Amino acid sequence: MDINMTNALVYLVDDELAVRDALTLLLKTSGFAVISYDSAEAFLNNYVADQPGCLILDVTMPVMGGLELQEELVKRNINIPIIFISGNADILNSVKAIKAGAVDFLEKPFDNQMFLQRINDALKKDMLARKQRT
Repeated sequence: MDINMTNALVYLVDDELAVRDALTLLLKTSGFAVISYDSAEAFLNNYVADQPGCLILDVTMPVMGGLELQEELVKRNINIPIIFISGNADILNSVKAIKAGAVDFLEKPFDNQMFLQRINDALKKDMLARKQRT
């Protein structure tokens, strides 16, 4: 992780405990600060807009899926870089996510180094966007 992103936070939203635990461990051992949630609703209830970061978001979850959360974030004018992850990705959902502004759409299982690079890129994008808004 780059030194200038030490206050950035990776939000991880996935309903599968094993996936959350594995990715949280990967992110923490790679130097990222991470908070994980088991639902889109839990993320929405705890998100702090002035905290630089990015969102790792599962597509398929009960109640509110990843694409629905993305739509809600757009409605609320919350501009956080989103990297979608999915165990059963399809072209339609990936295109929809990217067209709505997601920075990437990765199919599980994915290469850990590529995943970490995508997160680094997303955090840089968020920091740059925040600088331009101020």
